[in-house]
Order: sequence, then structure tokens, then C-alpha cells
Amino acid sequence: MSQNAPLMPKATAVWLVENTSLTFEQIADFCKLHPLEVKGIADGEVASGIKGLDPISTAQLTREELERAQGNPDHRLRVAEPKVRVPEIKKARGPRYTPVSKRQDRPNAILWLLRNHPELKDAAVMRLAGTTKHTIQQIRERTHWNSAQLAPMDPVSLGLCSQVDLDMEISRAVKDRPKVEPELGPTLLSAEASLQPEVADDEPSRKPGVQHTADSVFGKLKALKRDEDDDI
Repeated sequence: MSQNAPLMPKATAVWLVENTSLTFEQIADFCKLHPLEVKGIADGEVASGIKGLDPISTAQLTREELERAQGNPDHRLRVAEPKVRVPEIKKARGPRYTPVSKRQDRPNAILWLLRNHPELKDAAVMRLAGTTKHTIQQIRERTHWNSAQLAPMDPVSLGLCSQVDLDMEISRAVKDRPKVEPELGPTLLSAEASLQPEVADDEPSRKPGVQHTADSVFGKLKALKRDEDDDI
């Protein structure tokens, strides 16, 4: 169908046949149909179960353009320019195509990626080597039918991917990897704290602000001696 054709051309042709005085040729040209098909719509032989679609309400045709065409049978209708540009839908990228001559090297490339870059997820390995998750699992578990003969080989040197693609996947994997907090050992004491003498648990704590002199110490000893003599 031409890009200049309206959406749902048959439904549009039904509405134009029923609601305008356009010729069959004008409707056929606008809807990209054959004039006989438009005549069949008018006779009820074609598109009998299709409901008409108003091209004016859907902004595919202006009223001025329609009136101009009805007044001049030689005038050809044109689809109105859309007021809103619909962004183009990008198709999802399929699996990377690998030439037949290089497909035998894919297991070696997968083995290289698994050994040298274990941070890569299976999806990244699939994109780089053009393989499947099942094959990756077989090579990882050494259940692949050719495991004994596999040798790790760089996929870039094999031509399976570019160095830019490989670096991009590695940087993405490193970025997505969760950060692991380092385990902290015992906290080191400051120099002042390490030089202070240790105090026994059973030693009574000294009251702050109390100063001990020689007289007070000897006086306390004499008082203790006196108490012992009294007890005797």
C-alpha cells in the first residue's frame, strides 16, 4: 500500500461513497483502490460488512480539500499532512548473525569470555558470541559435546565481535556489579590512649578533683594502725 493512502482505505471508501458526491475515480485514487472495487462498494457487493470511517474526523482529509474535489471531478484528493509526528518504532535487535565459517569457533570464544570475564552475564556473552543460553551453560558445566577439544580464544580475534562491543559489555558489567564494603578490623587506639596504664576492673575508680599528698597518705596509714591495735 502506498504511504499516501489513508488508514483503513476500504472503510474510508465506504464513507466517501455514502456521504459525498465524489466520482468513483476520485475515491479510488484517494484510497488506492480500483475503480471497479469502488463501484462494487456503491452497489453493496464489496465491503458490505465494513463500517465507514470519516477521513475528516481522523485528520486524514481536510474539509476544504473535500469541497474542492466535489466541485471539480478532475481534482485528485491528497492525504493531509499529520500534525503530530509519530516516532519511528525501532525493531528489537535479533541475535547476532555469525558466518558459517566462524560458527565452529563460538564455543572457544564462549570459554574465553567465561574464564577471562566472569563478571559478564549470560545475556552479554550471548550478544558477543552470537550464541544461546543453553550452549553457555553446557560449556560452563563442561557438558558440551566437544568440551575436551575446546581452547579459549578471544572473540575479537575470531571476528565474532568488535573490541568496542567487548569493552562496552565489560564496562556495563562492572558498573552493574554491586559494591562490597571492605571488612574493617579492630579499631586502632590513639597514641595517647595506648600510653595510658590499664586499670584493673576491681580497682576503685578515682574521684576527679581529689589530690593525694604524702601527709594524707601517712595519716591514713597511722589511723589504720591505730584501729588494728585497738582490736588487739
